[in-house]
Amino acid sequence: MSVKFSKHTILTAGILAGLVLGVVLGEVLYRAYSGAVPDGLLEGLSFVGNTFFIGLLKMVLLPLVVSSVIVGVSSIGDPAQLGRVGGWTVLYYFTTMAIAVVLGVVLVVSIQPGRGFDEAFRVQEVQQFSVTTGATQDRVEAASSIGLWGAFKNIITQLIPENPIADAANGRLLPVISFSLMLGIVLTVIGPRGQPVLAFFESLFAAVMKLVDWILWLAPLGVFCLVAWTVARIGTASLVGPLGIFMVTVLLGLMIHGLIILPLALWVFGRTNPFLYMHQMRGALMTAFGTDSSSATLPVTIECAETLGGVSKRAAGFVLPLGATVNMDGTALYEAVAVVFLFQCFGIALGPTQLAIVVITATLAAVGAAGIPSAGLVTMVIVVAAVNNSLGLPEDQQLPLAAVGIILGVDRVLDMCRTTVNVWGDAVGAKIITRIAPDPV
Repeated sequence: MSVKFSKHTILTAGILAGLVLGVVLGEVLYRAYSGAVPDGLLEGLSFVGNTFFIGLLKMVLLPLVVSSVIVGVSSIGDPAQLGRVGGWTVLYYFTTMAIAVVLGVVLVVSIQPGRGFDEAFRVQEVQQFSVTTGATQDRVEAASSIGLWGAFKNIITQLIPENPIADAANGRLLPVISFSLMLGIVLTVIGPRGQPVLAFFESLFAAVMKLVDWILWLAPLGVFCLVAWTVARIGTASLVGPLGIFMVTVLLGLMIHGLIILPLALWVFGRTNPFLYMHQMRGALMTAFGTDSSSATLPVTIECAETLGGVSKRAAGFVLPLGATVNMDGTALYEAVAVVFLFQCFGIALGPTQLAIVVITATLAAVGAAGIPSAGLVTMVIVVAAVNNSLGLPEDQQLPLAAVGIILGVDRVLDMCRTTVNVWGDAVGAKIITRIAPDPV
């Protein structure tokens, strides 16, 4: 008797194989070249993964977001119902992010991974970051002058875009979502005159999802190359180095949030078996881990949620694109742990006021973090600056911004883990909102 495997089973097996083989190849290369893997090999792996997989996913991202939001909003119909759905969605996002941040603060204060930290390693990494030039250093320097008000103003500015076309060209999704949301409402309100335009976006959404279906077959190759590139640069030995306790603290927080808090929320408010749903979303979760990008994973998240997870088209079209942009549970938790850890490394005590500032600013900074690799590392600088300002210490006694160089080496690995939690949080939110906005029978 022949055994038939579904497309999703084959893809899941392929992505899992890509993850495992990517780790193996990366570690072999790292050891073979004693940690100095030739740039040509690294660039080759990065080129294949980013061009033939992430590049294709990003290619469909903009039309997917525009069409899915407009179709999702128009399918809800009544603006009052949309307001109810939107209100519950935003409440869910901010509540889960706040819980994640508080959890991170509690863990890092209890475990204290920065106490007695290797001073020689600390000095070496800070000095290296200070003298190195590159995109990350430039972005950290730029973020240092933003401040808490700047971060809040940035979010509001994106919600009221002056030129959504320019924002779309620059890859800023929140302004695009905001414009699409308003356009979807207007097309619904004007009735029959909006139907031709809605029909166009419905067709566009169907076409883009079919394209996503084809692109997904490249997922195993893309994940394999990206994971191999990551491990080849840092090696698995970094997991047990001076930053081992810090990594354990972050991973413990992500596990508690992803395997206890979010499933509990789904079980209570979504009336859904959380671990069955997690299994249904496995393709998106593994893709998030491999690609390290919530935005790039969005097409896969929508596809898995609708076809396997039983999420309504209304919820998938509205909740998931918004979540990939503003809902960053894992990033918020990571930023809270990392900031307190760095202050611990430098022996700077934080009181209740400073910890409260960490909670507030980490939540806002996570909302403003782009759904791209290592965005949380840059927005974390906003949190550091806010805490420094609250301490009232002389500048030479404050935490230097170059301190982020201490965690730079392991940021990519932790980013893969927190991105997975980000996507899982989006998926849980979409499933919960499905109870409020189910598809018409």
